[in-house]
Amino acid sequence: MSNGVPVDLEFPVWGLLPKKETEAMTFLSKYPSYDGRGVVIAILDSGVDPGAPGLQQTSDGKIKVIERIDCSGCGDVNTTSVVTPVDGYITGLTGLKLKVPTDWINPTRTYRIGVKNAFDLYPDRLKDRVKSDYKKKKWEEGQRKLLSDLHRDLDNLENQQNSSNNNENKKFEKEDCEAKLEVANNLDKKYSDSGPVYDCILFHDGTKWMCCINTSEDGDLSKCPLLGEYSVTHDYLPLTKRDNLNVSFNVHDGGDVLELVGVCSSHGTHVASIAAAYFPNSSEQNGIAPGAQIISLTIGDGRLGSMETGTALIRAMIKIIELKQEMDIHIINMSYGEHAHWVDTGRIGDLVNEIVNKYGVIWVSSAGNNGPALGTISTPSDINDEPIISVGAYVSPEMMVAEYAMKQKLPGAPYTWSSRGPTIDGGIGVHVCAPGGAITSVPNFTLRYSQLMNGTSMASPNCAGAIGLLLSGLIEEKLSYSPYLIRKALENTSHFIEGVEIVAQGSGLIQVDKAFDYLIKYYDLPEMDVRFQLQCGSSNSKGIYLRNKTYTNKHTFKVSVEPHFFNEDQVSPEKKINFNMKLVLTCSSDFVECPKHLDLSNVARMFAININTESLTEGLYTTFVHAYDTNCVAKGPVFKIPITVIQPKELDQKFSIRYGGVSFKPNTVKRHYYTVPDSATWAVLKLTSNEDNGRFVIHTMQSLPRQHCKALETIKNVSVSSKSETIVSFDVKGNVILEVVVAKYWANTGDITLDYQIDFYGVKPNQPFINMHAADGIHAVEVQTLQGEEISPAVQLKNSVQILKPSEAKVAPLTNRDVIPPNRQIYELVLVYNFTITKACEVSPNFALLSGMLYESEYESQLWLLYDSNKQLLGTGDAYPSKYTVKLERGDYVIRLQVRHDKKDHLEKINEAPLLLQQKLTNVVAMDVYLSYTQALIGGKKAGVTHNSNPYAILPLYIAPLAADKFPVKSNNAAHYLTGTITYAKDEIGKKVSTYPFKYILSDNSSPKKLTTTTTNGTQEKTKTEEFNDTLRDLKTSGISKLDVETGEKLFEELSKTHPNHLPIYSSYLQLLDPVDKKNLPSLTTKLSSNADDLMKIISVCEKVLGSVNEETILAHMAVKSDLRSDAAKLKTQLDQQKNVYLECLARKGIALCRLQVLSESGNGQQQQQISNVWKSLVKFVDPCDAKVLTTHVLYFAIWHSFAKQQYGRLLKYLFKLQEDKPTEEVEKKIIEVCEELKWKHVVDYLERQLPTKYPTAYKPF
Repeated sequence: MSNGVPVDLEFPVWGLLPKKETEAMTFLSKYPSYDGRGVVIAILDSGVDPGAPGLQQTSDGKIKVIERIDCSGCGDVNTTSVVTPVDGYITGLTGLKLKVPTDWINPTRTYRIGVKNAFDLYPDRLKDRVKSDYKKKKWEEGQRKLLSDLHRDLDNLENQQNSSNNNENKKFEKEDCEAKLEVANNLDKKYSDSGPVYDCILFHDGTKWMCCINTSEDGDLSKCPLLGEYSVTHDYLPLTKRDNLNVSFNVHDGGDVLELVGVCSSHGTHVASIAAAYFPNSSEQNGIAPGAQIISLTIGDGRLGSMETGTALIRAMIKIIELKQEMDIHIINMSYGEHAHWVDTGRIGDLVNEIVNKYGVIWVSSAGNNGPALGTISTPSDINDEPIISVGAYVSPEMMVAEYAMKQKLPGAPYTWSSRGPTIDGGIGVHVCAPGGAITSVPNFTLRYSQLMNGTSMASPNCAGAIGLLLSGLIEEKLSYSPYLIRKALENTSHFIEGVEIVAQGSGLIQVDKAFDYLIKYYDLPEMDVRFQLQCGSSNSKGIYLRNKTYTNKHTFKVSVEPHFFNEDQVSPEKKINFNMKLVLTCSSDFVECPKHLDLSNVARMFAININTESLTEGLYTTFVHAYDTNCVAKGPVFKIPITVIQPKELDQKFSIRYGGVSFKPNTVKRHYYTVPDSATWAVLKLTSNEDNGRFVIHTMQSLPRQHCKALETIKNVSVSSKSETIVSFDVKGNVILEVVVAKYWANTGDITLDYQIDFYGVKPNQPFINMHAADGIHAVEVQTLQGEEISPAVQLKNSVQILKPSEAKVAPLTNRDVIPPNRQIYELVLVYNFTITKACEVSPNFALLSGMLYESEYESQLWLLYDSNKQLLGTGDAYPSKYTVKLERGDYVIRLQVRHDKKDHLEKINEAPLLLQQKLTNVVAMDVYLSYTQALIGGKKAGVTHNSNPYAILPLYIAPLAADKFPVKSNNAAHYLTGTITYAKDEIGKKVSTYPFKYILSDNSSPKKLTTTTTNGTQEKTKTEEFNDTLRDLKTSGISKLDVETGEKLFEELSKTHPNHLPIYSSYLQLLDPVDKKNLPSLTTKLSSNADDLMKIISVCEKVLGSVNEETILAHMAVKSDLRSDAAKLKTQLDQQKNVYLECLARKGIALCRLQVLSESGNGQQQQQISNVWKSLVKFVDPCDAKVLTTHVLYFAIWHSFAKQQYGRLLKYLFKLQEDKPTEEVEKKIIEVCEELKWKHVVDYLERQLPTKYPTAYKPF
């Protein structure tokens, strides 16, 4: 039914995965068989799902995804444990008995076993779905019933108690029911699903490795999928029907490492589908090169939320080099990247160059999604020598309608957010652009057929697929090519989009058909396999970039051009000798002066380029010096030298500039450049319009030496309307050129006129970073304003930092998986850091030596894994510490850090490097700031709001050391210094954006030495001999519990005779007789092993101590609030010691009596009364429910008391209390026993599910 409205049944399917715009469709209509056949594309991404629609086969019937490798280590399973079946069963590392199917072919009859948590393989979205599903089906239903039953039971008990006398048993019965309810509620509050853990079984069937992952609940392996190694069989299957995560595997180190391969996000599959998906019955859904095959190399680490790591990148390149010995790998697509501080060095960049320049693989990469400001190209697109084809993102009118459901078509153009050139050292940045959006296949785990994604991540595979078409044709035509020729063909034939900046589109939108014609015509160019290395200026940059403030209009740059042959070491001397080109140099810009001719042979040539900016007005100027071959100008430039000049606007003394009536169409980009005044520290942009619905991107940036583009930038999406003024504030740095970009968002239809104004303000300190030491006293800082701004200084400390030194350091060679061909062995340095948390907090580990560096790092990789004392992995992080925080409770923790390099001595140099443990403070700590040194000294009047009317005047401020009560050492975690910020401006906008780092270094926190106590007449209380005897006594006392029983008893008898009133002797002896051990807790499944005579012996010793201590004296001492006696401290120490031993003996006696009752099974009335009396005595001193005063012995007695009375709610409560300090598997299993007894099945299932994750047998591999 159309309701009388005509229905257009023609869906614009060609806009879903664009091919028309790039001439890919035209090319395929001419050459149907040149559709990528014979071409292999390596996808370095988050992993490719071979089960996703369109990724099963190529257009000529071959396997589509031929290799599938997880390079990150996230999927690794340690399979060094080897077992042999007994009666057809093996025991997995989870403890589950596994039935081995009789039809498995295993000549050796040995199996390698390991374990893997499913959540290690799950992408975040899938993890959330499975968690939600499990909670709904396996937890919430049972929990609702349990809570309602417990509330009903408690109501009944309260009604019974109201109608009868409340005897002791009734009170305990009610307390037990309340404890059950408390435990059930706490389980609900602390519910956290760590996921299922599966046993992994690996064996060799005589021809290949086979793997089975036990996802059955009963251990019957015949119900579980059996897979062959992917490289041999191309087997893959969903891990479970619930998750639909397609998993395959590889094997390393002769079977010692099983590598499970999934995907860590849907990104890689989408990218692969754009490049090469093939749909036999729906060609419009095909990728660009449906005949191409795919190699999936996962560089995203699932432990880091799919972030790439140095380890993964190096392994991926190693694998490409290795596979190149067996097959051709033609193209790499890498839709990944970060922003590097510099690009002229770095281990990863060196190997990237080798992959392209030695092995001939064409590397295509996304330019980045950080536009529209200049210089926002990400790495590896911006890397030394520019070996990579960097692709910007373009959106066409057809895409707007088909993908984005827009009501009208707009002119095609780069997306607003697509990163712009030049690179930070003047390189081109964006070489070409391609369609940057598609609706195509995503992994099966998403439960979706396809999905819209956009970004330069999508433009890059579109370009890679287009190159696949070109190579397919060249291979079929048997024509030679090189990475350099392919890039030249793309650049020289791209469609330049009029009205669009070069920095956004490079040479323009790729045109496949024209590029192929170019290659057919010029495949045999003399420079076909030659790249031209440019080095400009003193810093050897890839181009000329004039951006920073200069004091002259005339500039001269020395430029070096050096030809390098592909796989240079294998090129014949004759070819090198014969290479010679006669070049003409041209430039279309008047402000550039360059030589006209250059004779170039196989040697670096130097020449000068002069730039005169005197006639240039404010704005961006981009141009090139092109070098043409005099023998063939038509083939386009042999090389080109990019030149970018920023000409800033000087501000007047009002430090304000206004723009009125500025017209914006969709995707209009307005750039403004200013020389920021010296004392300016922030700026405010105000936008107004008389029209509605204006969606804009505001991007401000200042480029700082040896820092990436995000170091000093602000980027915000804002709406501008007639209803109110839109305000964007941002911090600025004086004397550095500022770019302010106002861009109308590409999809925001309609024209709009804006008025906007930029105002600069400033309160500038003479110290941009304050390092204040507590012992240095008062710290002075001077500030100066731009135009008399009000000053209101404030220091806020938000984090404490503990410096951790490594307790272990080991350098060792890695396995064959980490050898760069031919024989460059990679080594690892593993550093171990131990620390203790005394107060729950969030922590962020920071290996400061290498932080913030990945592609530019001289070291290959860094990765830290944080574990608790039971080896449970709690968090993972890499080179970017601000991204990773871990919530920690009280306890002991271990951080294991791995750094890699192929030079062992480089690792040995850093084997003592510290790690910073940043901890978020519960409350912000404020420091006091004063206007005078005197007031700071006496803690007088603090600095309020100060108006400095003279902008040139200097105002001193004084920061007083932190008072001890503001950061009590004892009530906080260990720390060496505190970090936070200092602000100076009163203006709320300025205070928000203009902040400066502040570090406060704490003094030595060790306790002062105690002074020697003297009597009132000034003499020491004890002689040296007495002190020696006491020390000897205490040493022997502490040794009793450490000896064997026979020797310990002899020492006890000796000490008890010579020091009968020294109570610690008895405490140590009781520890010998009955060690406090969680293994000795009561059990519902095993019989008590205690001996009645031993228990009576314990009771006897306890009663001896209890008889010697006056209970009333201790209680009276506890009631004293203030003791003014001269020897009060000494008395307190003595009475506290008595109290502690007294409570210990009470508890131990109670435990022994409970055990006796359990031994006699039913117990007798006298025993029960004795237990009751002990309990009553104990509760006079402590509340067993109060965690602050609960000692280990009292807690153990509470556990035994609950067990003896068969009050399992109280027992659970105390067992959970025991787990709080140092959780152990033994206690966890006791808790499960009790829950089984209570028939809390859903709780039992939940707790058993967590066991393998909470208590693994070993640390996880890196």
